[in-house]
Amino acid sequence: MKVLTIKQPWATLIAEGLKKYEFRTWNTKYRGKILIHAGLSCDSLAMRKLFAKDLTYPNGTIIAEAEIVDVIKVDEVFRQQLQRENAQVYENIITDHTWQGYAFKLANVQKIKPIEIKGKLSFWNYDYEYEIIPK
Repeated sequence: MKVLTIKQPWATLIAEGLKKYEFRTWNTKYRGKILIHAGLSCDSLAMRKLFAKDLTYPNGTIIAEAEIVDVIKVDEVFRQQLQRENAQVYENIITDHTWQGYAFKLANVQKIKPIEIKGKLSFWNYDYEYEIIPK
């Protein structure tokens, strides 16, 4: 299964269903299931702004399964959509009009029993079983 490493707090926000897009400067034709890996590093500013005491923010751990259902080129129209959806979570993309890239639209997110593992850049593979946590 393909895995995408994402900094905290973004990985947890995806696992909790609070962030529906992951942003990259590169495009992908891949559509389908991926695992969400919380990387070893974190976005310190975002952690201070978005920290929720009732959430945990593990590092170096696969924490969720999701499905990439679309990839959208980020433009001003899409930034306006993000503003309406969740201005706090998408603030960096909304306000940085010089940033160019793509939004991977994620759906069918499910938490899994955490798997501690070192991540990698871009997509990487994890070819072992994992356990979805029932809702």
